[in-house]
Parts: sequence; C-alpha cells; structure tokens
Amino acid sequence: MKQLMSAERKTVILVNGVPASGKSTITQALSQQFGLPSLTLDDIKEPFMAQFPAIDRPLNRQLGCAAYSVIWSVIASAPVNCVWLVDAWFGFQSREKLQFFLHQARVDEVLEVWNHVSPELAVARYSSRLEHRKPGHPGEEYLPELALLAQSACPMGIGPVYTLEQSEDGGDLGALFNWVTHRMVSEAVVG
Repeated sequence: MKQLMSAERKTVILVNGVPASGKSTITQALSQQFGLPSLTLDDIKEPFMAQFPAIDRPLNRQLGCAAYSVIWSVIASAPVNCVWLVDAWFGFQSREKLQFFLHQARVDEVLEVWNHVSPELAVARYSSRLEHRKPGHPGEEYLPELALLAQSACPMGIGPVYTLEQSEDGGDLGALFNWVTHRMVSEAVVG
C-alpha cells in the first residue's frame, strides 16, 4: 500500500459498526490484504480489564474511552506517510470527539468501512460469543439494547464511506478491497 500513498499524508481507515457487526474480521482481512497496521479498541482495553476483579458498565465505558484516546495518541506519534486501520464502534463517542482526535493526530485522509448488520444477526453473533468474551463486557442483558442500536446506527461519515452488508458468511471482500485500492490510488494522485 505504501507505493500508492503520498509521502505527505496520514490516512486512517475507520472500520466501524455496532458490536458483533464483523469489524474484527474485516480489519484482519484488510490488514492482511494491504499489509496495514491496525489498532482495535478491544485489544487495547481488554488487558486493562483483566486487572480489575469486577467491571461494571460505567467502568467498561471509562476503559473504552481511555483506549479510544490511546488509539489517537499512537496515530498522532506516527509518521505522516502511515495508513492505519482503526477497529472500533465509533458511535459510542460523538462525531465531534472523533473529529477532534483526527485533528489532534494530524490525520489528512479518512476512509470508513461501515459494517451494516441486521439486528437479528448482531444479536445472534453477540449471543454466540457470550461464553468466550472476556469478563467485563456486557452480557446477555445487552442483547435488547444491541438490537435497537443495530436498527438505528449509522456511519460517522467524515470521509468517503463504503457500506459492507454483513451476512452469515461475511460480506463481499473483493468489492471492499477494490474500493480501498481505488480510494487510496485516487488520494495519492490528488495528494
């Protein structure tokens, strides 16, 4: 991917969607396809969660906010020619907060992969993972809230958005890879 990028631009690809929408799978696929580093909210948050004997929803949220800040701090310290994948449910923070962090991190280009998932599929996926989730994540009581969230959630829309329709077998990765390649080539030419 480096050969496609201008050496003077810092780019992030937001891999966004509600919990259980397929963000981690898509982030891994993009990372493998393009050789890009990724930062994920859970990968940063979960080691801290393991340090507490019990985590309630407010503490989980605080740790999520701290992990979110860490992501943007790491990106801020990266060289300008970096392209980062950022895997998070961005809707847990305001659009203005995201814009603030993007500005602080000196991000020039933002692409967004929106993982659109039906409420039924999000709930089924989340339910199937309950016994394997690290302690501190919301449990079965979260399922009705997740269903409502999946109905109303939308992308952040700060830059170009690719909507990936999630299904039982994931989404169309070939079309996603083509979109990312096209956007990155276009940005490198414009930049």
